Amino acid sequence: MEMVFFNGWGSVLRILIIGLLAYATLILFLRLSGNRTLSKMNAFDLIVTVALGSTLATVLLSKNVVLADGAVALALLISLQFIITWTSVRFRWVRRLVTGEPLMLLYQGEFLLTSLRKARVTQDEVLSAIRSSGLSDVADVEAVVIETDGSLSVVKRHAESSHSSLEGVRGPR
Repeated sequence: MEMVFFNGWGSVLRILIIGLLAYATLILFLRLSGNRTLSKMNAFDLIVTVALGSTLATVLLSKNVVLADGAVALALLISLQFIITWTSVRFRWVRRLVTGEPLMLLYQGEFLLTSLRKARVTQDEVLSAIRSSGLSDVADVEAVVIETDGSLSVVKRHAESSHSSLEGVRGPR
């Protein structure tokens, strides 16, 4: 019968040593790459964070992956993240490709049905976001926007409506 609970101290010792070294390597790479690497500003950032965790787990648990290979994989993911974010800050078309654009779902009390369908968001979800923002009446809302990270932002209506807070938000097309 195969041992499923304990395979010997050798594998435990390997995980401890490789785990410490791989973790230290990841921390070093993250410090060198800057704060943006682990931000969750959009879906792309989330994917990189998950990929880094998956890579670290593979290095820890797979005897077929040596520390050097894992370090190269971590460095590659972080480098690609850096390159994509660097270019997206400088080129709008890259930013749109990687992160998309915010999309207006409600404007001055009117649901924008085309935008709701495109974003796959229901009117009930928009109403829930309005309530979560402390408002109870759609008439008190200037707009609801789905951001590039998937969150819903509620822009409150003021007596004298200002559209500057909606700059860069795409309406229905």
